[in-house]
Amino acid sequence: MPRKKEPSSKKSAYKHEAYIEGSGSVVNEKITDTLKKNYMPYAMSVIISRALPEIDGFKPSHRKLLYMMYKRGLLNPDKERSKSANVVGETMKLNPHGDQAIYETLVRLTRGNEALLHPYIDSKGNFGKQYSSKMHFAAPRYTEVKLEKICTELFRDIDKETVDFVPNYDNTMQEPTLLPATFPTVLVNSNTGIAVSMASNVCPFNLEEVCETTIALMKNPQHDILSTLKGPDFPGGGLILYNEDELNKVYETGRGSIKVRSKYTYDKSANCLEITQIPYTTTVEAIIEKIIDLVKQGKIREISYIRDETDIDGLKIAIDLKRGTDPDKLMQKLFRLTPLQDSYPCNFNVLIAGTPKVMGVREILLEWTAFREECIQRRTYFDLQKKKEKLHLLEALSKILLDIDKAIKIIRETEIESDVVPNLMIGFGIDEIQAEYVAEIKLRNINKQYILRRIEEVDQLKKDIEEMEEILRDKKKIRKIIVDELRNVIKNYAQPRKTLFYYQTDEDTEENIDDTPDYPVNIFVSDSGYFKKITPQSLRMSSEHKLKEGDFIRQSFEATNKTELVFFSDNAQAYKSKASAFDDTKASLMGDYIPAKLSFDEGENLKTLVPTTDYSGYIIFFFENGKAAKVPMQSYATKTNRKKLAKAYSDKSPLVSAVFVAEDVNILLRSTSGHALVFNTGMILPKSTRDSQGVQVMNLRKNALLASAEIISTEALPELEKYRSKSVPAAGKPAKELGDTNQLTL
Repeated sequence: MPRKKEPSSKKSAYKHEAYIEGSGSVVNEKITDTLKKNYMPYAMSVIISRALPEIDGFKPSHRKLLYMMYKRGLLNPDKERSKSANVVGETMKLNPHGDQAIYETLVRLTRGNEALLHPYIDSKGNFGKQYSSKMHFAAPRYTEVKLEKICTELFRDIDKETVDFVPNYDNTMQEPTLLPATFPTVLVNSNTGIAVSMASNVCPFNLEEVCETTIALMKNPQHDILSTLKGPDFPGGGLILYNEDELNKVYETGRGSIKVRSKYTYDKSANCLEITQIPYTTTVEAIIEKIIDLVKQGKIREISYIRDETDIDGLKIAIDLKRGTDPDKLMQKLFRLTPLQDSYPCNFNVLIAGTPKVMGVREILLEWTAFREECIQRRTYFDLQKKKEKLHLLEALSKILLDIDKAIKIIRETEIESDVVPNLMIGFGIDEIQAEYVAEIKLRNINKQYILRRIEEVDQLKKDIEEMEEILRDKKKIRKIIVDELRNVIKNYAQPRKTLFYYQTDEDTEENIDDTPDYPVNIFVSDSGYFKKITPQSLRMSSEHKLKEGDFIRQSFEATNKTELVFFSDNAQAYKSKASAFDDTKASLMGDYIPAKLSFDEGENLKTLVPTTDYSGYIIFFFENGKAAKVPMQSYATKTNRKKLAKAYSDKSPLVSAVFVAEDVNILLRSTSGHALVFNTGMILPKSTRDSQGVQVMNLRKNALLASAEIISTEALPELEKYRSKSVPAAGKPAKELGDTNQLTL
């Protein structure tokens, strides 16, 4: 019986099932294995092939760009500049990351951008400025470039196998892995790179100082670097705040921070500050925006106008001052509050043989010296082989000179062309290479004069070969060559320092300097805890306060913006602040709610406010149990910037009132039983501890409590005499407990 065929739909389903077999299955894999397989190759590529500079001072993108310009002949002084677009297009043969990325790299290397101490590219056109974020560079079709003369030192002897070459990304041409620079470019021009989990930030140094330091280290590895390498030298100039300890730290470890401040002049006739040099790490726009922001906040009141006057002559920020302003004091304030003084973070992370390594200046220069020694050795070996080959050929000419006719006869009588070289080898006892060379000599050159002139080179060649072999044997001779090259670089390319040093004095110490603007203010505190700081001008315009329903102004003071404020809560805590921490407001506004502004604990309310400038005087706490504690305000003057003080006063009994007294005054106390007491605060001795329970100042009737305490004037005392209790003696209690002295019945 024939087998029944399956439905076509079922067969197709089987086929589909076979096609997707294994798909959709879940494979368990450790996250660490996934990261190693997928992320690590990318991370290593960024670190090794993109973001970090190498010992020749270049990142791959820089090196590829400069090499392609060199191959185009743009180092030739007689050649005209090329359009930047052409250079970018050529560079894409080595660096396939897009034309915009390549052009941005080119821009930074140009003289026009002013980002490098010694630019590598001579430019024509608009390349923007490193010190401005809004001065954008023109498109590559409008700008022109060629290599600067200093690039001669980068490519010297590159064709003599001084460095390794590798295939480019599509294996169509070769590119160098390093450039055989004859001076330590890695320290001469700044270089910044952000890789994966690491970064590099190398500050620039003066070329002459770097070369002199390198020479000194080759002679003495223990050389004091600071004696020859004075400090970084930034393209934008400015002033380095000299700190020898920090410089030594950078030189030895490769990490540290260099403080740089702007350079300025004061035009007295125009009452104007002119800033002409700024730190390398900031921009004109960042400085202006920060100053404008400070003026709006009221932290700087001496400036009337600021403008950017940068033009073809260079950078300039003009600041117009108000009449009576001290320009030097204002600049000191601006240095502290704005990027006019900034820090350059040093992180000398350099690739050495494909491995990132953070090194100090000493180690970097020693590594560069070793790299340069290898370049000299390879160049010398290359020249040595060329001269040996030439000598080998000329030695064949020497033998032919002995019998030119014989050579001609051998060539003429040889019947087959391919036998000419073997017959010459047999006839003169020379090898195949020499015979080939002799056979290729033109007939017109087979004369005694030509041969003698060529043979004269033999003695010089032998001398050169001997010298080169001596160089390869003696490391001192290699180092002498490096020193001579460095001195030649100094002679041809050295330039004066652009960044000078500023030696700070005691007057320049930045600690404990208060930049808060000082001006008169009126302070108001409402019963429910709202705070207002109002200038006298604003108060004159509107003195009617806006308050919540049922609220009223409980305290008011005349103070200044620098006045310190101590807020006492009903939870035996004090909160410290400054008037400057509150914004200027108007009487027509609600103001700041103190518990929210100062982050009071939940359910905690304001009890009283005490303003002070020098923490002099006393604060007297009155408690419901009739006791009072006299505490010096100095007890609240903490050395640190603590904002919250616990145990600001005793919590054994609820606080009724806290009264600040600069000097002793008369106080009127009232109890819930209708009695009152008048006494002078001089009768209470001050307590050194803030949470002292104090002394009994008023003997209270049963179930009575102290209700209030207020200051009364001396003139008001006679009016209170008629209320004196006749049944209570005027004296007789110990001094430590005032008892019912001067007790009144109201």
